[in-house]
Amino acid sequence: MSNVVVYGAGGTAGSRIVGEAVDRGHRVTAAVRRPESVTWLPPGVKVVTGDATSPQSVAELAPEADVMVVTIGGGERALWRNAAENLITVLRDVPNPPRIIHVGGGATLLTPGGTPYLEEPDFPERYRDAALGQADALALYRSSADGLTWTYLSPPPMEFHPGERTGRYRTGTDHPVTDDQGRAVLSYEDLAVAIVDEIENPRFENMRFTAAY
Repeated sequence: MSNVVVYGAGGTAGSRIVGEAVDRGHRVTAAVRRPESVTWLPPGVKVVTGDATSPQSVAELAPEADVMVVTIGGGERALWRNAAENLITVLRDVPNPPRIIHVGGGATLLTPGGTPYLEEPDFPERYRDAALGQADALALYRSSADGLTWTYLSPPPMEFHPGERTGRYRTGTDHPVTDDQGRAVLSYEDLAVAIVDEIENPRFENMRFTAAY
C-alpha cells in the first residue's frame, strides 16, 4: 500500500486515478484548489487544499507521500512547466522524496516521421498552448530532475476519452501505441489503471511512456 497524493484530483483524469488507487487499497490524498467543490470522490479520501505550483503545498504534502501524481489542466502554457519546476525544486530538499508521476500531453508523442504531433501543420490551434506547456514540462524532467524519480505518461494524441475500465492496455515510449487500424485509443478509466499499475510495479522510472489498447 502506498501513500498517494493526487494534484488535480477533481478533474476527469484525476478523479479516476483517485478511484482506482482507493479501490486497490492505497491511501489517497486529493489535492485540489477548492475542496468544497469536490463532492464526488470515494469515501476515505483525504481532501486538502493543494496546488502543484505552490512550494508550500508540495513541501507540506511530500513528507508523508510515496508518490505525487500531477494531473492538472485548464491553465496557460506556463502552468505545466511551473508545476514540474516546483516539484523538482522542492523535492530535492525533502529526505526520501516521493516519486513524481506526471500525466502529460499526447501531443508530445512522435509521429512516424519523428516530429511531435504538436508540430504538425493541422494541429488544432486551441490546444497548442497546453501542448507546448506539457512539452516544456517533459523537457524539464528530462534535463533537470537529477536525483529524483519521475515518470511522465502521455495518453494517445487524439482518441482519449471517458469510457469503460477494461483493465487492459499496451505500452510504448515516445510513439503512440496503435492497433491494426492504426488508431491509438484509450479511456480515462484505463489511463488510471496504467497509472496505478506503475505505482505498484514501476517499469518506466525516469522516462516517458504511453498507453493505448
